Amino acid sequence: MSYTVRATDLKNIRFNDPELVTSVLQNIAVILATPKGSVPQYREFGLSATMLDKPTPVAKMMMRAEVREAIERWELRARFVSMTFEERITQPGTLWPTVEVEIIGDQRD
Repeated sequence: MSYTVRATDLKNIRFNDPELVTSVLQNIAVILATPKGSVPQYREFGLSATMLDKPTPVAKMMMRAEVREAIERWELRARFVSMTFEERITQPGTLWPTVEVEIIGDQRD
């Protein structure tokens, strides 16, 4: 079974959530919302800004690779499936990623 997650899904953070799916999706949302270099002692955590000011097709490719690598490194309980982008007319040039993941060990399949 796959799930979708966005950086904007950070509403009510619950540390050490006992629910596997909730915990994994929350962690991925934190990865998506964290600029690389902003976490003391974990400067490699999060996403870099290397795709800023690139043409949209290039930025999408770079962001897809960056997100996949970050999930593989920081959330071992999830497997990256795909990523889509929402482009809002009110914010031209801004990409809003939606990531689809499978939870490893999720018994609901």
